[in-house]
Amino acid sequence: MKYIVCEEPNYFVLNEKDVPTRKEGEALLKVHRVGICGTDLHAYKGSQAFFKYPRILGHELAAEVLEIGENKQGLKAGDHVIIMPYVSCGTCVACKKGKTNCCTNIKVLGVHVDGGMQEIISVPTDLLIPAGNLSFNQMAIIEPLAIGAHALRRAGVQKGETIVVIGCGPIGIGLMKLAQIIGANVIALDVNTDRLNYARNEIGVAHAFPVQENPQEKISEITNGDMATAVFDATGNRKALESGIDYMSHGGRYVLVGLSKGELTYNHPQIHAKETTLMCSRNATLEDFQFVIEHIGQFPTDTFVTHEVHFSEMISNFDSWLLPETGVVKAMVTFD
Repeated sequence: MKYIVCEEPNYFVLNEKDVPTRKEGEALLKVHRVGICGTDLHAYKGSQAFFKYPRILGHELAAEVLEIGENKQGLKAGDHVIIMPYVSCGTCVACKKGKTNCCTNIKVLGVHVDGGMQEIISVPTDLLIPAGNLSFNQMAIIEPLAIGAHALRRAGVQKGETIVVIGCGPIGIGLMKLAQIIGANVIALDVNTDRLNYARNEIGVAHAFPVQENPQEKISEITNGDMATAVFDATGNRKALESGIDYMSHGGRYVLVGLSKGELTYNHPQIHAKETTLMCSRNATLEDFQFVIEHIGQFPTDTFVTHEVHFSEMISNFDSWLLPETGVVKAMVTFD
């Protein structure tokens, strides 16, 4: 079977290997879709934390069961499945508290261990979620949307709150739509005009502003001087990560969803005066996946997936997905 491996930064190779053998407790799956996310882009460019080369990328997956043993989900050969790509130990301090998303020994497919950019993959059965009648593209975007769902749940966002989301990439866009479903009011920030227009036109965000145009004043005006009770960074950009406090109300929450590889600096009097709750949000749990599956029908999947290429053409297209001018929101690799 064929697979694509990132041998080192900026270098993919298309190779062939034997079909994996299914181990006890695993399922053998045919991969139908792989969504490309910021983690993949950063890994390719050599700027992804928690990453070693060579690595087969891909953790936003839509698959079909080829072989499976007895399992609690009642899955059988031919069933379509969503893969929760976080392999947790189940015994560490985090897992015992139900926080499998930040297991001390976590292995994320496509990051710590090889992922789904291959025709057939074998994964632990307990990572599989029945997909029902969802399309392959819907299945493949459940995981990035679940990251947004987890961030919202972690922050305890309530109906009627006004939140700011910095970054109109796939994670930020998903976070915005799910926040609207909860009933929150969303203000979107980005440097990219096209992505701000997408947030306005496809997600229905009434307030979407360029970061370059002093959004602090606009947010103050919208909130009658209170600022946002919760701010989410979905960029991973250091400057953005360090500026989010400016948009947050006193007594508010600042949630770092994006991941930077370096150090961050905050002015202590500023965060202390606001009694800031500063939290990170990592990955997602089964509860978050289930929330997204229940509401995926309200998400504009067709416009969200802006670029689709066949597996055989992925390498020749990947560099273009790094360029803002190509207008990528979500790129999707197909195997059909």
